[in-house]
Formats: sequence, C-alpha cells, structure tokens
Amino acid sequence: MPPNALCDFLFLEAALSVVQQQIATPLFLSDSAVAKVRELVEEEENDQLKLRVFVTGGGCSGFQYGFSFDENQDDEDTVIEKDGVSLLVDPMSYQYLVGATVDYQEGLQGSQFVVNNPNASSTCGCGSSFSI
Repeated sequence: MPPNALCDFLFLEAALSVVQQQIATPLFLSDSAVAKVRELVEEEENDQLKLRVFVTGGGCSGFQYGFSFDENQDDEDTVIEKDGVSLLVDPMSYQYLVGATVDYQEGLQGSQFVVNNPNASSTCGCGSSFSI
C-alpha cells in the first residue's frame, strides 16, 4: 500500500470510529427545560429525580402528553441526558415522541413543560393534546 493510501486509510478509520460513537438523540431538551428541571430537583433536594414524559390516550385530539418526576428508571426506558438532567421515556410513548423537543415555557397562560412534536398532525389550543 502506498504511504499516502495508508495515511488516508488510517484517517478514514479514525473518522469512522468517531462517527460510530455518535448516537442520534431521539428526543431533545431545550435549555429552559434543563434549567427548570434542575431548579425543581434542587428544591426537592433529591438528585435521583428525573423528568418523565409520556403519552396517553385521551384529550381533545386523541393523545395527550404527561409529565412527572420519577426516581425510578425502568430497564426499558429511553434516557436522554443533557447538562446533568435526565429525561425518561417509556417504550410505548417513545414511538410518538421521536424527534420532539421538550421545552419549558412561561407566559400569560402560566408556566409549563410543553412538547414541540414534528410527528403531530394537529394539536389542541392548550398544547397538551395531539393527533398523529
């Protein structure tokens, strides 16, 4: 193998190793969601708390989002971590949330966690209900 070809091969092999280590994040947490989760965890003085997002049937559009804090992580949960904050998603909810962003918003209607979901074909006015 010519010397330049060997260098090219080693460079490509190193680049592939870095790329192979990158895993696509199926869900995203906004900076404001991370800050609010961190604030709430600190208020509770419990570093084991994680934000759980889930989807249930119901609401005016067919499905609705729910949020809770959970100390327990199930084996089948997907875990998204950002800046020391963990987001948990169960397998049933995961399929509806791939590509979505969990955000925290403060406005005239109050403060709340919201999901910006590119998979939702329609949402209701409150933002917590959607259809696919």
